[in-house]
Amino acid sequence: MESGLDFHTAKALLDWHVDLGADEAIGDAPINRYEVPKEAPKMAKPKPAEAPPVALQTGPDPVAVARELAQGAQDLGALRAAMASFPHCDLKNGARNLVFSNGVAGAKVMVISDAPTREEDREGQPLIGPAGLLLDAMFGAIDHGRDHAENPIYVASVLPWRPQTREPNPKDIAMMLPFLTRHIALANPDILVLMGNQACEALLGRKGISKLRGTWAEALGKPALPMLHPAYLMRTPQAKRETWADLLSLQAKLRG
Repeated sequence: MESGLDFHTAKALLDWHVDLGADEAIGDAPINRYEVPKEAPKMAKPKPAEAPPVALQTGPDPVAVARELAQGAQDLGALRAAMASFPHCDLKNGARNLVFSNGVAGAKVMVISDAPTREEDREGQPLIGPAGLLLDAMFGAIDHGRDHAENPIYVASVLPWRPQTREPNPKDIAMMLPFLTRHIALANPDILVLMGNQACEALLGRKGISKLRGTWAEALGKPALPMLHPAYLMRTPQAKRETWADLLSLQAKLRG
């Protein structure tokens, strides 16, 4: 077949391709790269996305273990021992002491505080130190207190161990919730005071204490009042006015 090119033109064109780097033939027949195909190429159908592999849980379910241990506790001493023996919460590994409670068990008011601080972890007591002194002053203003003869209160933490390097996450709270609910059942208060976001998340399933505070809710069949944590009040003194209104609301509820 005649190409229409003379020898010198064809050789010059070949030399030009060699200079461009096309110095090797990869097919037996030439291909016209500029030719428009008669039919558009058909797109291959995408394969359906495969579901990610589900990690199989090995060993017992920590929440089920916590529930079984908590339900087996018939008094507060047995509950504390059950919590101490629970091996599945990572927070326990870095804590010094289990923070259980103080005040008077059986009091009408039970305060549920956020996770323990460094000082609370060191002493094994919830809400002590400067924040604890402020708590005592707050409840003293409405004639209640942890050591009040006639109107005592009972204080516990939403988690028994202090987080060391991170904030408690929903997994931590869900894992220890059976112990908290059993704690409340055994203490049997008339009213719950939820001090802080973690306490509200555990018992109300909600966060945002600045919006929740002062509004009565129900937790485990009991009236529950979200309040700002004393540690927050120490950082934000202007919020004490709102807390005073919450304390008056609590006092009215108790009297009513």
